[in-house]
Amino acid sequence: MKNGNTNLVKRIIGTVSIPLLAFVVTWGLCRINGIALFESSGNWIAFFRASASVMLTTFALSINLNSGRFDFSIGAIALLSSVISANISLAAGLPVVVMLLIAIASGLLLGLLSGVIYIITKLPPIIVSLGVTLLFEGAAFALTEGYGVSFVTNTALTGFPSVRNYSILIVVFLALMILIFDHTKFGYEYKALVTGQKVSVNTGVKEIPNTLGCYAIAGALMGVVGFISSTNTGTIQMALNFGSIGVMFTAFLPMFIGGFIGRFCNEKLGYLLGAVTTAFVSIMYARLKMDSSVQQIITALILVVFLIYLNNEGRLSGLFKRRI
Repeated sequence: MKNGNTNLVKRIIGTVSIPLLAFVVTWGLCRINGIALFESSGNWIAFFRASASVMLTTFALSINLNSGRFDFSIGAIALLSSVISANISLAAGLPVVVMLLIAIASGLLLGLLSGVIYIITKLPPIIVSLGVTLLFEGAAFALTEGYGVSFVTNTALTGFPSVRNYSILIVVFLALMILIFDHTKFGYEYKALVTGQKVSVNTGVKEIPNTLGCYAIAGALMGVVGFISSTNTGTIQMALNFGSIGVMFTAFLPMFIGGFIGRFCNEKLGYLLGAVTTAFVSIMYARLKMDSSVQQIITALILVVFLIYLNNEGRLSGLFKRRI
């Protein structure tokens, strides 16, 4: 019983330590500068929006990346699905909830199309995803004639941002990801393919349907990301020549942090806490009014330091124990 309680305490500490440390550091830096980390309801909305968007992007990136498929096209899927859902909703006068459903459906179909192209061409996934990125960016540009989409004055579509709505998205999609990947046949086969592709295929696991499912799920998640971004600003700006790839890089730091936290809890919950960690940092950037270049440098340094720690974790742990 004692060992069980000790392990439980270790799991709890390992789960909450990084996001708690991020909160303390960002709160302290803001206080030193005479600024509150959360001063208004707008700050809380921005925090939950960042948590939801980054969590979903991290899910989408990790699904294929864990299988050895590096997908650059997830940002382009978010862009094109938001263009499709916004144009249909504006033309038909649909409510924002229907716009969300259209974004999910269009993202799923675009992700599935990306997977089909990968399966048919049999090219390396990096090359395929770069081609798909250009294809989807060009399609979004053509649909809007290069002007993008604007619905700033449409309160029915721009009234979505709120702590409650973003919290609902977080809870629903976290639960769905845990259900799909931890409690279904698809999820069991996915894990089997990740740990041993050749053995899994030889034992009867169907790789192609699972691969297409991964692309479709990742696309649906990015449809929600595009929806969150567009309804926040009421505008959709075009991106050409791989301009949409930047969305993908927002998920690297929370993915590594979430992978570490996932040792102590469910991996999907770890990704959420990784997103929460980076959301604290994003709010600090905004509150301290840091230049974007400074933000990129700090984020890159945090990522490098964390990767150095992960790469030398065993050595540092042994050194720490010897000193004790």
